[in-house]
Amino acid sequence: MPLYEYELCEGDCAVCGGRFTLRRPVTAKPLTQCPACKKPVRRVISSFNTPKLLKPLSVTDAKKAGFTVLKRTGKGEYERQ
Repeated sequence: MPLYEYELCEGDCAVCGGRFTLRRPVTAKPLTQCPACKKPVRRVISSFNTPKLLKPLSVTDAKKAGFTVLKRTGKGEYERQ
């Protein structure tokens, strides 16, 4: 089930703080009221998590990290560097 973020359309709430997150099924009807204070809410488009794009590791960095570095010498043949 996805997580949806909501915020109050107006005013503030001591219980929800004006913004809250709920786990709801995709098939559920849109939420129109805060479950705590019953004030009108709207769904907020939230950010998402993506992996960082990192530069490729160098051979020395890979060795320092404990990886075994192999170099291809021929068809199906590799040697340790």
